[in-house]
Amino acid sequence: MEGKEQDVSLGANKFPERQPIGTAAQSQDDGKDYQEPAPAPLVDPTEFTSWSFYRAGIAEFVATFLFLYITVLTVMGVAGAKSKCSTVGIQGIAWAFGGMIFALVYCTAGISGGHINPAVTFGLFLARKLSLPRAIFYIVMQCLGAICGAGVVKGFEGKTKYGTLNGGANFVAPGYTKGDGLGAEIVGTFVLVYTVFSATDAKRNARDSHVPILAPLPIGFAVFLVHLATIPITGTGINPARSLGAAIIFNKDLGWDDHVSC
Repeated sequence: MEGKEQDVSLGANKFPERQPIGTAAQSQDDGKDYQEPAPAPLVDPTEFTSWSFYRAGIAEFVATFLFLYITVLTVMGVAGAKSKCSTVGIQGIAWAFGGMIFALVYCTAGISGGHINPAVTFGLFLARKLSLPRAIFYIVMQCLGAICGAGVVKGFEGKTKYGTLNGGANFVAPGYTKGDGLGAEIVGTFVLVYTVFSATDAKRNARDSHVPILAPLPIGFAVFLVHLATIPITGTGINPARSLGAAIIFNKDLGWDDHVSC
């Protein structure tokens, strides 16, 4: 018996208990196996002479253009159907938004960071992840891309049909107040930005965290879940460029009255 107990003791010592997932990377005082990027300068004049700066802006434009094109067409397809059973429904709209974010973030993350959303860009700017000129440039290109994407959808659908189906614009649904819509959008946008920060945290790439990270997946899934929850309230904005682009091309009171809430 004593021999067996000794063997068990030796075995326990041979295979020491591991720390809970992710805690080792967070508890190390010395010799960190991850590196936090240095804070971005507020203004970096050298960016204006770098091709990567303009290439990143173009990537944000193209990504937001494709995002609006696919998602607004999906929204209008559901809105224009005679029977909701013959369409993808709210779940399909949510998948269109989440799936496009997943694909586009994956495609552009190595070029611009794959923001595709002024709220994400603004949050990362506040966290000193990018400079002020880059943040402004991204937001401008995102809004232009959204306007062009919604404009192409209007060209396909035709002015009359586009107007009849509300152009995929965001507005507060009947039965809800503007305060309800604003609250839903604030919480939804927080979920998205919080997920972006968590998925891109340097600690999650630490050697001993044992958490393999594919950042576009949780970000896209967060967008999907938020849309499931808030489509019945505001149509789900959580992206100022998406709401602005659709409102400008739709250009009717319905698209502008609740714009601040969406």
